[in-house]
Amino acid sequence: MTRDELLTICLGLPGAEETYPFGEEVAVMKVGGKMFALVPLSEEAESVNLKCDPGRALELRQAYPGILPGHHQDKRHWNTVALDGSVEDDVVRGLVADSYDLVLSGLPRGVREELGAG
Repeated sequence: MTRDELLTICLGLPGAEETYPFGEEVAVMKVGGKMFALVPLSEEAESVNLKCDPGRALELRQAYPGILPGHHQDKRHWNTVALDGSVEDDVVRGLVADSYDLVLSGLPRGVREELGAG
């Protein structure tokens, strides 16, 4: 999966927005004002940071050499996922959806309802 494909997937989620609070080198994908994906744009090695349940994060790191503790983030709750083919595209799509859902579930009910996620 390429970085552009990943960004398209993220932006296809309901209420997702692309922001640049850390400068032009990192696209921050948010839902309801909260981050669910960080995509470095300047690195040669393409990757994405995704929020994850802490227990599952450890399992994923053991199962895939391309999944590491979140770079520059809370390593308990975030993973860095390489976009170099070492993690299958379907798995990456699922991890994006999981991160989005995890963040969405933590939003106030009114915000979730506005996004159509009740």
